[in-house]
Amino acid sequence: MKSVHIFVIFIVIAGLQLFVPVKMILGKEDILTTGKLYKFRTRPIDPNDPFRGKYIALNYDLDEFKTTDSTWKRGEKVLVYFLNDSNGYAKVHAISREEQYSDLDYITAKVNWYNKRNEMLHFDLDFDRYYMDEYKAKTAEEFYIKNNQRNDSINTTYALVAVKDGEAVLKDVLINEESIKEFVDNMIKE
Repeated sequence: MKSVHIFVIFIVIAGLQLFVPVKMILGKEDILTTGKLYKFRTRPIDPNDPFRGKYIALNYDLDEFKTTDSTWKRGEKVLVYFLNDSNGYAKVHAISREEQYSDLDYITAKVNWYNKRNEMLHFDLDFDRYYMDEYKAKTAEEFYIKNNQRNDSINTTYALVAVKDGEAVLKDVLINEESIKEFVDNMIKE
């Protein structure tokens, strides 16, 4: 009888351990399939995380907002509301501590710092790492950096991000409208 109770407890614990990651994955997949897509202009850096693998770190042009509210503290949650500009890229429309605009998409970010001199609030976006297969990452890194060093109007690098209910998921990184994944796969096949 005791072994039956132990077995039932084992099954319940195993089920819970599977439920949590499956729920997280399904939540991210829901954002990717039903969230609104925004294009965020990027600036590249390419580090390596020994615990998570090879990735391209993305710095965004849009990581600050002008505000006279100087009470923001480092690490504080900030809701960042977005609109698309005339070129189709995301731009910050407003920030707040609480939900204010029911008709605008927003993401939850963390305050990095507030600069009193120029009244700019700097914040960190959670989708700043694009993970890749480590064997393809070097080729992607070289392509990404090469195309971001060009200083012409033809070069366009951006992250495609799905946004829904304050959460965001990085879907892809595109350079001149070509997915970095497709480019690397084509390079490897040649």
